[in-house]
Amino acid sequence: MIVAVLDDRTHERDAEELDDSADSEELRQRYDTLLQEMRVLLPGVQVLLGFLLTVPFAEGFADLDTLGRRAWATSLLAALLSTVCLLTPTAHHRIGDRTERASRLAWGARMQVIGICLLAVAVLAGLWCVTRFIFDTATAWTLAAPVMVAMIALWILLPLTASGRKS
Repeated sequence: MIVAVLDDRTHERDAEELDDSADSEELRQRYDTLLQEMRVLLPGVQVLLGFLLTVPFAEGFADLDTLGRRAWATSLLAALLSTVCLLTPTAHHRIGDRTERASRLAWGARMQVIGICLLAVAVLAGLWCVTRFIFDTATAWTLAAPVMVAMIALWILLPLTASGRKS
């Protein structure tokens, strides 16, 4: 499970298997690690979101056709939702019940994975929109497809195969 591979220890149990009292220190350390990862992810997502929010004010935006506007809107919505998901663990940490450590960790890890997936959608839709605007639809697919393959390989397959080798 994704929660179990948050750090490099091979003996980790899923967050749901840990006891909120007996394993409080391990849960606290894992949650701190999760929050540190969010601190790395969030600035990039927020910068992307900021740029996407300014696009309609750019001179060439009026030249986008319906398909281009839909791709931009998909990128914008995915970046917004990614930001929401990636901020959820921090909000949960501040607002949620402090004694529900295992639940907060499990939900935080889920929100991080969803946020990363939404980030991938935002980047791919943005790339497709820009390259289609500059070149054409075929070129947009030609450039977006290898990026999508790289994201799947590096963000999903590599971590899954690497964690599989450790056990």
